[in-house]
Amino acid sequence: MHNPAQVAAALAAAAAGTAVVLVSAPGAALALGAPWFVAMVAQGAAAVPGVAHRAVLDCGAAPGLALAALRLGLRWLVLAPGVAARPQVAAVAALCGATLLDAPPPALEMAGLRLDTPGGRIRLAQWLRNTPSDTREGKG
Repeated sequence: MHNPAQVAAALAAAAAGTAVVLVSAPGAALALGAPWFVAMVAQGAAAVPGVAHRAVLDCGAAPGLALAALRLGLRWLVLAPGVAARPQVAAVAALCGATLLDAPPPALEMAGLRLDTPGGRIRLAQWLRNTPSDTREGKG
């Protein structure tokens, strides 16, 4: 996900009762930070209220950014498995009821997807329809 419009499009394309997993671009926490990601997801979700979703922020190899994301309330994070402080971040995540992933789940690459065209919207709808319910998502 790169912007609130992509968040809104993914949520709008979801079938009724379908939860959507919104996955950040790889290393997004390093580029723009957790506050930006939280605001982007909130703005996009506000445009399509009532659709269940889960936001996953990729923190790359930055444990401090993962901890900052937890403080902001994010509960699904990606942190590279080789990070020396990973066990400590995992312990904090567990205390928060958060999930710390080694790698992002499978996702539809939305960077070049033209959601202003019928073809782009159809591709997104097909992804959501054909993806198992526990991995439905869009990725930046």
